[in-house]
Amino acid sequence: MNRLLLHWPFKQRPPGVLRGVLFAGFLCLLLGNAGCSVKRLAINQLGDALSNGGGTFATDDDPDLIRDAAPFSLKLMESLLVEAPEHRELLQALASGFTQYAYAFAQHPADELEEKDLAAAGAGRARAKRLYLRARNYGLRGLEARHPGFEKNLRVNPASAVRVTKKADVHLLYWTAASWAAGISLSKDSPDAIADLPLAAVLIDRALVLDEKFDHGAIHSFLITFELARPGAGPDAVAKSRQHFARAVEQSGGNQAGPYVSLAENVAVKQQNAAEFKALLDQALAVKVDARPEWRLLNTIMQRRAKWLLGRMDELILPALPPENAKTK
Repeated sequence: MNRLLLHWPFKQRPPGVLRGVLFAGFLCLLLGNAGCSVKRLAINQLGDALSNGGGTFATDDDPDLIRDAAPFSLKLMESLLVEAPEHRELLQALASGFTQYAYAFAQHPADELEEKDLAAAGAGRARAKRLYLRARNYGLRGLEARHPGFEKNLRVNPASAVRVTKKADVHLLYWTAASWAAGISLSKDSPDAIADLPLAAVLIDRALVLDEKFDHGAIHSFLITFELARPGAGPDAVAKSRQHFARAVEQSGGNQAGPYVSLAENVAVKQQNAAEFKALLDQALAVKVDARPEWRLLNTIMQRRAKWLLGRMDELILPALPPENAKTK
């Protein structure tokens, strides 16, 4: 799943909000384990501050720095969630944050390691899978907090269960589906996990119906890959992937490398189209990472993957066979 990194849920605040966050944190420390409404108010205020707003992580150009910093933020939000277990914004931020961290800093490095150290690559993918499932569980909890009984109904009658969701739920629908599908993609030896793929499908399809322009084409970019893997994918799956690619590029203004990398890695490789594979990755590398600062981290990471894929082109796309008449000469 190549298009998972959209915006990190760790935020930059104006001074007044930062003061409020610090004061809330001070109250939490001061009150300790006191079960009082003031403590709960402080926890909720800090939770809101951590989970909402624009992203300083997303604008960074140093993935290694973010790799080292993100776990603290994620664990801080998990600690707050213990005190406020139905805090919807925290659940939403944890679903997206763990999904993005798993892809950028566990699965992608594991892919790069595979040629040099198969055991380390396997361990990295196993870690990514655990993180994806943690993200999925937070997403399901968030949907459950908004719609009691949601997960049980989803497993009994998926098509009916998702009808209760509204446009305000699209963020959770998207990240729950993305993390679930990504976890399943790393669980190909588990029939039970694969059996859940239709549930991820119904979530992402509902998100598309509710808000197909969500986050500048995020759903379409996800579906570039997912159309090829969804249950019952037919001969038109590639055509659907290409349609989603066109919408993702349109809605992002061509300023995201992810859709180009996704189409190259999935469709061009599937069709063994070397020319398209290279052209798409060259387009990904041509994206100006500073054109949209809020996508700087995303584009930096996806361009790194584009370079890695180009370096493996001879492995991914076999050379064309000689013409039949040439064989007989």
